Amino acid sequence: MTLATLSQVLQPALSGGYAVAGLVTLGWEDMRAYVAAAEAEGVPVILQAGPGCRAHTPLPVLGKMFRHLAEGACVPVVAHLDHGYTFEECREALEAGFTSVMFDGSRKPLQQNIDETAQIAEMAHAAGMSCEGEIGFVGYSGGESSAGTDPAEAAKFAAETGVDAMAISVGNVHLQQDRQGGLDIARLRAIEALTTVPLVIHGGSGVPVAQRVDLATTSNVCKFNIGTELRMVFGAALRTAVNADPDRFDRVSILKETHAPMVAATRNVLRAFGAPR
Repeated sequence: MTLATLSQVLQPALSGGYAVAGLVTLGWEDMRAYVAAAEAEGVPVILQAGPGCRAHTPLPVLGKMFRHLAEGACVPVVAHLDHGYTFEECREALEAGFTSVMFDGSRKPLQQNIDETAQIAEMAHAAGMSCEGEIGFVGYSGGESSAGTDPAEAAKFAAETGVDAMAISVGNVHLQQDRQGGLDIARLRAIEALTTVPLVIHGGSGVPVAQRVDLATTSNVCKFNIGTELRMVFGAALRTAVNADPDRFDRVSILKETHAPMVAATRNVLRAFGAPR
């Protein structure tokens, strides 16, 4: 069994000069492909259940799915709650077998965010698990605008919450379908100069691959969340499979045809973050 906590995969990444992918899952087909890709590349992987995933499948079921995949994997697999918004939701995830929770208090006033994140980090650590927090707000493509992370506030947040990883807002945007933008490197370096905690980039699909490669090996960014670009691959593969035979109706046979394209695309994503040395 290679079930791991977030800290167990990010601390080696921090010291080893590479990053780990936090892959956003929506169902069995993508999470199975993600683990297969990680095994093929020989790297750890973080399986993430975000709000959309949890609205479709209950947390106790997701916990068992993640753990089942980890038990059969030859690489470390983290079972991670992405964007938990309440103490109770994070507690439920830990009880369901998740090894890591991300509490998102980024819309709240600074001190409230610190206090609530610290409480959840304490709960996670008491259970032997990990906690990620967010300081600054990462916006959404076509939706809420971002609020960049203030380096001094990031230092205070890291020191007072005890989080194992800190998500920051440095030009990254959720749900971005292209890679035309880039991150605010000056802001990122200013945060890095005041903190030692592993940093996390949400909305990693919008970050140019060259910048992913550079930051994975030259910065404290140890985790990139990737969802949109892999969901696009899944959607294209599913559309091709459905349209190939209008008379076919068995969803298992249709969904099987998404596996190979998803594994290939995920392997490409993982290669950008470097390999454990």
